[in-house]
Amino acid sequence: MITATSELFDLAASSGAVGRIAAFVGGIAIVGGLLGAFWLGNRVRDREPHRPRPEEQPKLPATGPVREIREVREADEMPQAKEESERLMPYALHASRTRRSENQTPPRWTPGMSGSFGSGGLR
Repeated sequence: MITATSELFDLAASSGAVGRIAAFVGGIAIVGGLLGAFWLGNRVRDREPHRPRPEEQPKLPATGPVREIREVREADEMPQAKEESERLMPYALHASRTRRSENQTPPRWTPGMSGSFGSGGLR
């Protein structure tokens, strides 16, 4: 006499059934992992600031696009202390080490004097 439990054990012991059950459980685990990643991604995205709407986007100034300004710069002298006991404080120094030059004509190229080392011509 064969009972229902012994038939289930025989069915479970067959190699085909074990493989199918393992593939089914593995598929369920993968689908569960993908759903969990999707849920976590939505939670993270909900905490981020919203994207700007078209009316919140930056606009051009009324004067038009900003253009490049070219100017000749020259070295700015370091301020000197008036007395030996006087110290220069950071706020007494200039923000930049260069200043705008009075002569705004750009220096011209001198033939034979430009380029990298060894390419300056016959000099």
